[in-house]
Amino acid sequence: MEFEYWWLLGFPLFFGLGWVAARIDIKQIVSESRALPRSYFKGLNFLLNEQPDKAIEAFIEVVKVDPETIELHFALGSLFRRRGEYDRAIRMHQNLLERQDLGADQKVIAAAELGQDYLKAGILDRAEEVFRKLEKSPQASAARRHLLEIYEQEKDWPRAIEMSRQVESDPRDLAQYYCELAASEAAQSRPDAARRYLEKALDENRKCVRASLQLGDLERNGNNLEKAIEHWKRIESQNPSYLALVAQRLLEAYRELGRDEDGLRLLAGYLERYPSLDLLDTVFQQTLEVKGHEQAYTLVRDELRRNPTLLGLDRLLEAQIVAASSPDKRRDLELVRNLVHGHTRRLARYRCETCGFKARQFHWRCPACGGWETYPPRRTEEFDLTP
Repeated sequence: MEFEYWWLLGFPLFFGLGWVAARIDIKQIVSESRALPRSYFKGLNFLLNEQPDKAIEAFIEVVKVDPETIELHFALGSLFRRRGEYDRAIRMHQNLLERQDLGADQKVIAAAELGQDYLKAGILDRAEEVFRKLEKSPQASAARRHLLEIYEQEKDWPRAIEMSRQVESDPRDLAQYYCELAASEAAQSRPDAARRYLEKALDENRKCVRASLQLGDLERNGNNLEKAIEHWKRIESQNPSYLALVAQRLLEAYRELGRDEDGLRLLAGYLERYPSLDLLDTVFQQTLEVKGHEQAYTLVRDELRRNPTLLGLDRLLEAQIVAASSPDKRRDLELVRNLVHGHTRRLARYRCETCGFKARQFHWRCPACGGWETYPPRRTEEFDLTP
């Protein structure tokens, strides 16, 4: 192919056209940035400097000057909701839904945001109504998850079970719903119905400790102590860290059967294999009652050497106080024990692994974040006080 010299004339023309196009783009960007209110840039600056209160006020000014800023409306609504200003968030999203110029996709997003506002505000009936309407929209997946959250808060376990199957939630959660139904049936003296729900819970999750615990309680209430012990002992194969929750139940069942020694031997074996502060406390008290202070002292001393904790020291001092040979020595030991005991009592709480919420009582569902089985059956002493 031969080179034509007249092509050289085209190069300046191409460069000229490119320069003109670039100038047009730059002018458009400059004109658009000048069209934005100054409050918009002030708001961005406040956000970058972590001043959300001032940022919100600045963005509100932008909305007043330019009502067409749809995305900014969404951002403001979300900010209001995160700050707990649910009334303002609801009004913001309701106003968006009433706009005639809002596109169909944006209306779906606005409705989803409004549903979350109602949910956070605790207006569950309106939240459910909104999310029900979104079940066939692009927001369907998120809407179903929020509906499941609503049914959990309302303790509507049959609907929670139905919805959890649609969202394919964790089988452990589904097993907990059946356990809740079983607890309700047991409270109304319907053990057969409760037992059926607990069997379904185990079908969903064979390692559901709560189902085994409740089955044991049902058998104990029916005076079937051997079967109750069998259910509670199954927890060792499901999750041995939960054995402390049934330790006292096992002791009482063995005592009613006239087999105190067997019960104590079983729990002592658990303690040796699965160290636990609550389990130590139960075994110590039973040993002190059945075998006396010397064996109780030996038990705690050996456990303290193996697993040093302040609760172990507390129990060791208690055994020494019982065995003290003089009133003066007893008073000195009581003084030391009171100091240790006061400290351990303040820290003897369970802690949620998800949100960190602490409670003196064990919960299957966290009262703060609503998570299931987020409380390890170990007190915070075992995490905070163990060297």
